[in-house]
Amino acid sequence: MAETIGMLVLVRHGQSQWNLENRFTGWVDIALTAAGEAEARWAGEQLKGMHFDHAFTSALSRAQETLRIILETIDQTDIPIDRDQALNERHYGDLQGLNKDETAEKFGKDQVHIWRRSYDVPPPGGESLKDTGTRTLPYYETHIKPLVLAGQSILVVAHGNSLRSLVMVLEDISEHDIPELNIPTGVPIRYRINSSGVVLEHGYLGDRT
Repeated sequence: MAETIGMLVLVRHGQSQWNLENRFTGWVDIALTAAGEAEARWAGEQLKGMHFDHAFTSALSRAQETLRIILETIDQTDIPIDRDQALNERHYGDLQGLNKDETAEKFGKDQVHIWRRSYDVPPPGGESLKDTGTRTLPYYETHIKPLVLAGQSILVVAHGNSLRSLVMVLEDISEHDIPELNIPTGVPIRYRINSSGVVLEHGYLGDRT
């Protein structure tokens, strides 16, 4: 009997207005830029020819709009969609809305780098990547992974850090190495996963550089 293989595709939302302005966004609901909409369409082009059974996204409009554009591009707007704040970007606390360069000048580049990229050091009043994973990973295990293990093809459109917490587990990336991982906006990552949860193959689709 042939082995059951599921597919999981992760996409970070396209450029938002605060990405453009180099601000910490977190849970603030900021819209896509025109460039972000174009990135979403480009992501959809990379996914043409793939059929998806179900899609998941966050409670924030930049991810929801990216998903909408992708599904329109691949002509699959009728698939089920679940939206949940468990997939939201990490909460940046007191840094939300602040310019990243100005924040680095105020607190020092090294401190801001630790807040942004470390695994378990949160910014003031906010979440670390570890904190983000405490809500993202249980949601994945309960709602998304069972569908993939059953052989379905699942699309998740979310945020840099909620996706980093998933990729950390899927690709067995250590706490030491995870600070080096940056997920680009609008570039799909595809995983082929067997019914035992083993990742057989993974990689980015397309090259936007």
